[in-house]
Amino acid sequence: MSFSKPNASAATRTKNRTPNDRTHASGMCSVCVDECPGLCEIGKSAFRASENLYPQPFGTITAGADKDYPLDFSHLNIMGTAVGAIGIEADSDKAIFENVNTETRLGRDKGIKLKLPIMIPGLGSTKVAKTHWDGIAVGSAISGTALTIGENVGGMDVNSKFENGKITYCPDIEYRVKAFQDWQQDGYGTIVLQENVEDSRLGVIEYGISKLGVQAVELKWGQGAKDIGGEVKIDSLEKARILSDRGYIVLPDPYDNTVASLFGKSFKEFERHSRVGMVSEEGFVKRVKELRKAGAKYVFLKTGAYRPSDLARAVRYSSVAGVDVLTVDGAGGGTGMSPWHMMNEWGVPTLYIAALTYNYVHKLASKGQYVPDIILAGGFAFEDDIFKAMALGAPYVKAVGMARPPLCAAHVGKLVAEQIKKNDIDKTIEPYGKTLEEVFVLASRVKRLFGTNGREVPPGAIGVYSYYQRLSQGLRQLMCGTRKFALEYLTRDDVVCLTREAAEVTGIKYIMDADSEEAEQILMGKEKPMKKPAAKAKPKASQKPVMKVKAKGKGKK
Repeated sequence: MSFSKPNASAATRTKNRTPNDRTHASGMCSVCVDECPGLCEIGKSAFRASENLYPQPFGTITAGADKDYPLDFSHLNIMGTAVGAIGIEADSDKAIFENVNTETRLGRDKGIKLKLPIMIPGLGSTKVAKTHWDGIAVGSAISGTALTIGENVGGMDVNSKFENGKITYCPDIEYRVKAFQDWQQDGYGTIVLQENVEDSRLGVIEYGISKLGVQAVELKWGQGAKDIGGEVKIDSLEKARILSDRGYIVLPDPYDNTVASLFGKSFKEFERHSRVGMVSEEGFVKRVKELRKAGAKYVFLKTGAYRPSDLARAVRYSSVAGVDVLTVDGAGGGTGMSPWHMMNEWGVPTLYIAALTYNYVHKLASKGQYVPDIILAGGFAFEDDIFKAMALGAPYVKAVGMARPPLCAAHVGKLVAEQIKKNDIDKTIEPYGKTLEEVFVLASRVKRLFGTNGREVPPGAIGVYSYYQRLSQGLRQLMCGTRKFALEYLTRDDVVCLTREAAEVTGIKYIMDADSEEAEQILMGKEKPMKKPAAKAKPKASQKPVMKVKAKGKGKK
């Protein structure tokens, strides 16, 4: 069988002439005929060339891989139980799902408080991210969750100002930061500012810290959807030239006279690319120190689905540098713009990289070395995903990353509100009502809780808040059934593998082996009374970052 679906996808606006008769290896129609105008990726590439590398149309879509990996989180199942309660009194009147605590803490000082263990990991300079930023930022803030301003936002803003090559003013970053800060509730949630190679050169993070009060920043090595720098499309010759002047790679060359004469005719968009980073332990530790000195209270690292040795570097370097949070993004996630085949065919898929992350982090922790809090990302969308990811990585995984799902919720919230305003409601939505309060079941609550001082919560934010509330209740119900009444009590025993292959990859027990000893004791009438959960161990004072010391004859890794 083939795990891939090459040569035809709605993502690239292509299709097979004979979809039911294809060569699985290439994805070509079994018979390719002269009369076909080129409906597939190969045919379309014959007249649109590299334009057909990317999901389309840029700016109004996000895309995620559709490859069927041999193993994914569906190979895990959540284990419930009929006895006891952990984190609450074992009383049927008290051990109800509404009393489950879904709050989590991030950072070395645990100073970042989240009401739900969700981080949106990096919405950058794509049009779709900016279009729905009000919904995303306000929705995240009122939900008490975290949000990351992604790469290239400062460099992409044509109104940014610079002195000596460093950014001194960026209205887009300022707008994004304030949209979150102005709606933040009771100290919950946080806004994170990210940098890649280009951002570092432009001093984006230093600007965010000194001028906008940003406390949490993130170094980006990559993401799960691509192994190169960020790309976007530019539909303006003037902007393409501005970005080229700022040091970005812009294709084709906007200063070439022939290219300029053809723009708007044979092609209508330029490609803007970022450079790849060159990681070293010394350089990474140095940059973390620089950011601390600049005033960053929390420093994150986000790494992509690179080979296992690079994951080991991310874990090791984060330990050495004392990074607060490490986000690991597995292949198969989504993006605003990544090469379609790269998104599907490169990198370590999420379940595999999650298992590796646990192994590497646990190895360091077992030796008494400092480990950062872990966030797992890469295709998560629902409450069962959150549960499985946190149980698989317990006790190190403190949250999950989601980008496309909340972006979808923000888009739908905004679109439906516009339909209501125009009195042109989609027929599938019309049965719910004709007003905002009728269609959006939580609109009245949102208005009552957050619409104070005459402020109106954006409809996109109502969408995000509603989606998050669904995740919250769903997660609490799963945890209640497992009899775990706070996230800190989740363990790897709370999930099992449905296949032996998944058990081999994850180290989680195969379902037919789970509870075997306990079941035998029960059958023999030797059931042991339930143990109360052990008190949470306080971090040892000695668990400080393992700083590498260079000295003659010493300092071996």
